[in-house]
Amino acid sequence: MDNFNKQIKDLREGKIDKIEVKNDLFFLWREEWMKQEDKKFFKGIAGLNGNVEYVYDKTVI
Repeated sequence: MDNFNKQIKDLREGKIDKIEVKNDLFFLWREEWMKQEDKKFFKGIAGLNGNVEYVYDKTVI
């Protein structure tokens, strides 16, 4: 979970472009994501086999 916290912070700050979340780790990711005040800016892009790639997009209304 600490890894997700670091990745969320790095994505928010622009240090990384995306977070790749494997299907089996989705619920751990979701738990950390739900704690974020700016969670609406994390955009999920569906991939194969239930994997999701998240980007930070402040243009979301």
